[in-house]
Amino acid sequence: MHLLDYPVTFGDCDPAGIVFYPNVYAWFDRTFHDWLRRFGGHEALCRELGAVGLGLLEANARFRRPMRDGDIVSLTLSIESWGRKALHLSYEGRVGDNMTVAGTEVRGLFKPSGDGMVAGELDALRKLVEGDG
Repeated sequence: MHLLDYPVTFGDCDPAGIVFYPNVYAWFDRTFHDWLRRFGGHEALCRELGAVGLGLLEANARFRRPMRDGDIVSLTLSIESWGRKALHLSYEGRVGDNMTVAGTEVRGLFKPSGDGMVAGELDALRKLVEGDG
């Protein structure tokens, strides 16, 4: 669905020279927001949909191989499924032919309400993303 290459730098790594695991979650988020640029970006989409944000509800990662300074990680985002109020995404990171990390996110469309925020319906977002909007 969407590919983003990220060059690993020394600052991404822990003292052992291996990518510090929280950085992977930041890269997933960066890949998601890079994908949203196709549709005008996060802010424009939220404005159009009357939302506060496309927020994270759940995230996980499985680390397969170490990534190190100098590696180029190719991150692929795919839509697994559209729920009524939850978008399920999967990520795969590769260095060359080697899978280094795989993960998932569940995201929701947060809308303001009289009681704070509520999870919004995703139909309008889905139409925009799939080109029907």
